[in-house]
This record gives sequence, structure tokens and C-alpha cells, in this order.
Amino acid sequence: MSASTTNSSVFILTGFPGLDQYYPWFSIPFSSIYAMVFLGNCLVLHVIRTEPSLHEPMFYFLALLALTDLCMGLSTVHTVLGILWGLSQEISLDACIAQTYFVHGLSCTESGVLLAMAFDRFTAICNPLRYTSILTNSRVIQFMVTIVLRSTVSILPVIIRLKFFHYCRPHVLSHSFCLHQDLLRLACSDIRFNSFYALALVICTLLLDAVLILISYVFILYTVLAIASREERLKSLQTCVSHLCAVLVFYIPIIGLTMVHRFGKHLSPLVHVLMGNIYILFPPLMNPIIYSVKTQQIRRRMKKWFSLKM
Repeated sequence: MSASTTNSSVFILTGFPGLDQYYPWFSIPFSSIYAMVFLGNCLVLHVIRTEPSLHEPMFYFLALLALTDLCMGLSTVHTVLGILWGLSQEISLDACIAQTYFVHGLSCTESGVLLAMAFDRFTAICNPLRYTSILTNSRVIQFMVTIVLRSTVSILPVIIRLKFFHYCRPHVLSHSFCLHQDLLRLACSDIRFNSFYALALVICTLLLDAVLILISYVFILYTVLAIASREERLKSLQTCVSHLCAVLVFYIPIIGLTMVHRFGKHLSPLVHVLMGNIYILFPPLMNPIIYSVKTQQIRRRMKKWFSLKM
């Protein structure tokens, strides 16, 4: 097994180590989660498209967030469910690199969207009189294009180099999908550029976005506390609840997975697999639920839509 996987361009994905006999049972909740990811995000996109009152900057960003979550599900469903359904645990190098590109690129996109949504809340609360002049439709489109371009272009240097590495170690990955750090672990080539560039990319995108989101909420809190009316303060803060939940849902799994990869080499492989699945599934699953429950316009539109269906 070791010799064959070392000399080929095929990689072996890891399901749940030691629990192979339970895969048919695991496939039921995982299939349900993926179905909820697809249906939930498609429903959010449909509601935003068909409800005129939602044609505002915040909901345009939410539509991009839902599309990003939908693509994250589509990029990993075939390998995760392929293992659990017993179809295949193998993936070619090219397919693995492509999946790595989408997983990391979509994470960067989601981080950028959350930052744009934080800027929207900052403008709406701290500078409400200029909100419509600052966040015009053309500027929102510019923000969205910039977010997508940043994600698609910035990770290309490390992704392209993965194709030319020599993978001399056994081609067994530690997740049910491909990650950049997982492929680096199997390479015997000089990986210093990829390691440093990936670290710099994380600092300049995910970490910087998180810091800017935090700063925006410091200003928002400062502005809200200056409002005399308690009801107005609560009303202003309530407009931020959905976004804050989405930020926590996105960053907590990323931090957890990073800690496991960096400092959890002594942990069971099962922990790595679980953290990986939480990382790719938790935000796409929770975001539609958060915005459906916490956003009055979306909740009202969904109730109206389902009542008509009934």
C-alpha cells in the first residue's frame, strides 16, 4: 500500500479512522447536512432575488455569502460523501489541487464578504446620513469584484507550485478533502516558498479582515453607547446580531482547525477529520439559518412564500 501510493499520482482520502463499519450510518447525517446547505443557501438567494425590499447593499453581500457557501458545499460533497457511500477514497493530484484551490479560495472570499458586511453596518450606524451616497450600487459591485479577485488571484502562486512538487511520502491525506497544508506534508521538494507565502496570505487576508471587523465594531459600539434612547440602542445593536453570529461561525472553526494542524500532532487522526468537516460544513449550514431567523425581512418573505405554497 505504501509503495503504490508513493509512486502514483493518486492520493487516498481519510474518512473516520477506525470507524469504517459505521460509514453507512454516518452518510445519513452528512447527506442531510449537505442537502440543508444546498437548499438553505439556494432559498436565501431566491428570497433576495425576488423580494424588492431586500435589494440593498447588506443583502447583496449576503447573496454573495450564500453563493460562496453553496460553492463550498459543491466543491467538497463528492469526496466527503464518496467516502461515506463507499464509492471511492482516491483522488488524482490534479483534482486534489483543484479542490484545494476552491476550498482555500472560498474561505478567503467568505472572509472578505464578512468584512464588507461589517463596513456596511459601520456606515449604517456611524454615518447613516451618508449611507446611500457611500454604498451605491456601483460601489457595492466594485467591492464584490475586488473580494472575488483577491481570493482567486492571491492563492494562485502556491496552488500552481503544488503541481510541480515531488510527493515521495505515502499519499494518504488526513481529511476527506484536500488542503494545502496536507499536500505540503507529503512533499519532499523545497516547500519554503509555499509555507511562507501561505502564512503571509493568512495574515494579510483572514487575520487582517478579522482585525478590521473588530475595529469596525469598536466604533459601532462607541456610537451606539452615545445614543440617549435605550430602545434606539437596542434597535441599532439588533441589526448587527446576524453578522456577528456569521463572523463567529466562520472564524471559530478556522481557528480550531489551524490550532489542530499546528499544535495537535499528538491528537487522534479522528480529531483532525472532525475539525476539517466542521470547517467546511458548519458555516455553510449555519449562515442561512442565522439570517433566516434573525433578519426580519427574510423571515417575513419566507413565511409569506411558504404560506402561499401551503
